Amino acid sequence: MPDELAPRRRMLVLAICCMSLLIVSLDNTVLNVALPTMREEFDASVSGMQWTIDAYTLVLASLLMLAGSTADRVGRRRVFKTGLVVFTLGSVLCSLAPNLECLVAFRMIQAVGGSMLNPVAMSIITNTFTEPRERARAIGVWGGVVGISMAAGPLVGGLLVDSVGWRSIFWVNLPVGLAALLLTIRYVPESRAPRPRRPDPVGQLLVIVLLGAVTYAIIEAPSVGWTSPLTLAFAGAALAALLGLLAYEPRRAEPLIDLRFFGSAPFSGATAIAVCAFASLSGFFFLSTLYLQDVRGLDALHAGLWMLPMAAMTFVCAPLSGRLVGSRGPRLPLLIAGVAMTVSGVLFAAFEAEDSGGTRLAAYVVFGLGFGFVNAPITNTAVAGMPRAQAGVAAAVASTSRQIGQTLGVAVIGAVLASGVATSSYATTFTEASRPAWWIIAGCGLAVLLIGALSSGRWARGTAERTAERLEAPETAPDAGHRTADT
Repeated sequence: MPDELAPRRRMLVLAICCMSLLIVSLDNTVLNVALPTMREEFDASVSGMQWTIDAYTLVLASLLMLAGSTADRVGRRRVFKTGLVVFTLGSVLCSLAPNLECLVAFRMIQAVGGSMLNPVAMSIITNTFTEPRERARAIGVWGGVVGISMAAGPLVGGLLVDSVGWRSIFWVNLPVGLAALLLTIRYVPESRAPRPRRPDPVGQLLVIVLLGAVTYAIIEAPSVGWTSPLTLAFAGAALAALLGLLAYEPRRAEPLIDLRFFGSAPFSGATAIAVCAFASLSGFFFLSTLYLQDVRGLDALHAGLWMLPMAAMTFVCAPLSGRLVGSRGPRLPLLIAGVAMTVSGVLFAAFEAEDSGGTRLAAYVVFGLGFGFVNAPITNTAVAGMPRAQAGVAAAVASTSRQIGQTLGVAVIGAVLASGVATSSYATTFTEASRPAWWIIAGCGLAVLLIGALSSGRWARGTAERTAERLEAPETAPDAGHRTADT
């Protein structure tokens, strides 16, 4: 990305990148509000609803690294434009889906396009805003867009579901996607990595097998049995893929995932925090939507209004978090996020927030505050201290971790719920069956707190410096071009 871009042009590039994040993140928040209506029309089970979400996040997580490396090779703007076209086309197909199976398949097409958007956009932002404080603030704006999607998603989704029907929720992506495409063609300059990484098809296949097998085993286990041959077979496939990655990737000159990154405590911490935070978010949305509409009997619009305070807090706190990261580092935002998300989960798990409107509102507000503070330090901590040539790869791993978290959150929370809820008396058994799931969400918040404290101190910064030195060292070696992974 050229360094000589004028400030106004840089802000325009940031706005275009944020538009891509908006449609990708808006898609899931809008869909959550529509789940009960879709479940009725398609006569779907809890696992069927899980797949409408996880088919999207699973494909997204599996292809993010591939999309990022492909963009480095053939051009970031070219891949970004392709992603916008595919995502918009997938949205049209989703709106026409005749059954649940087709909807899941079309969601996967959406995800193929979405995988070409966020990591490439983050790479563009990282290389556009090169000054650390300015970059942290730009990432704060990026995180604020997640708040916008959370705020707009339930309201827009509720209005559309109640007035037009659930299929119209996918129409929202069309004008935003087309506008982003036209602006990208006009204003975003093309850029490539000076030494793009080679493809790693074996590593890519192992990642797909690992994530797909884990997700399938967790979602389907409540219906087929946790010790059934099918569940055990998929669990075994996931374990084999994981061991294969650990054995194969370090042997490649240009691996899909450079395991040396994880020698940096801040990077490892950011990865783990991303998984925990986004698992908590997706589980929170999944439980809240089903409870408000299926148990409380609210329509989609009023259910969306209940979640508005949570979204508003995320919208307000995300830019503030970016500024705090830029001025004081990631430690304080991570501690605030961990405490708030833990408290919110405990309010539901131990204080039965479902039964009290005031307590439920407080839990939504506190969770939104916590999630608003967590997003900026994840990305900033993942890329901080890395050589600039490695920043895009690090950001792609952070983005992948977010999607893995969302996938596992819906899979695990849905599986726990499905194991405890009785189909014959769904509404009456839902609250008690969801109690363990809320404890899991509280546990994710506690993990954010503890990992954030551990990975943001002096010792952690020292590991980041040593990791950066090891990553930079091959660049001066004679075979540097065969070992580095540039962005």
